Amino acid sequence: MTFEPGEPGQSKADLAETLRTLRKRAGRTQVWLAQRVNMSQTKISNIEGGKSAPNLVDVELILRALDAPPALVARVAALARTADTEWQDVWSQRRTGLEKKQNELAGFERSSTEFRYFLLSMVTGLLATPEYVRASLAGVPGDHSNAIAKKLERQAVLHDTTKRFTFILTEQAARWPYLQSSAMVTQLDHLVSVSRLPNVRLGVIPIGGHMRVAPLNTFTVYDVRIATVETSTGAMVFRNHREVSAYLNEFAVYEEYASFGEAARELLSSWGSQYRS
Repeated sequence: MTFEPGEPGQSKADLAETLRTLRKRAGRTQVWLAQRVNMSQTKISNIEGGKSAPNLVDVELILRALDAPPALVARVAALARTADTEWQDVWSQRRTGLEKKQNELAGFERSSTEFRYFLLSMVTGLLATPEYVRASLAGVPGDHSNAIAKKLERQAVLHDTTKRFTFILTEQAARWPYLQSSAMVTQLDHLVSVSRLPNVRLGVIPIGGHMRVAPLNTFTVYDVRIATVETSTGAMVFRNHREVSAYLNEFAVYEEYASFGEAARELLSSWGSQYRS
């Protein structure tokens, strides 16, 4: 059986429509397809309705069951990877309210158990003092008291011992003079305190020596499911296994260069002393 669908689009809705069209052109029902690919009919319905995004394995199973030609399998698989990538620009976030972004992050934190944060140039909200959090939103027009409160509320997750956190900060992220000197001392002291939590590994990468890699972005990996990558104008959210694995591998490289435990605390304390002086 052959298929001649139009050129696949570039969104989750396009993927759903493409899979639905292929099934109907093959003359198959959702029940038949669900049995062939060992999925529930509800899952097939949700995929075709755009309510849930299939992973690449799901897509390949569906296409093989429908006897799709190899060229089409490759094209739709590429569409599935695109549908697993989400761009969140800062302007849209501001229009909808920054507290909505905080709610999304809190959702990631509730549903995950292992977290990896690579911090290139700033301290992340989970590690920030109230003054640092306020400063991070000071340049955004409007009243952000709710977003600030939600950012600070999210820090409670660090005390959930069922979850494990690894933070890696470059020296620049820890020392960037984002606040006045006295406030920077408080921020650095706070990093030392958080590093003592039993479920937190906090490492720093000091400038010096030779490094064979050069990071480009701050990023976070939630379990092995989601990677978020930050830029100055927004964030990319990856759910595809290939992209998430790439960031896990990159994180592992930075772990080799980072100092943890007492070594990290000594560095943070020495940088705090420089601000004190």
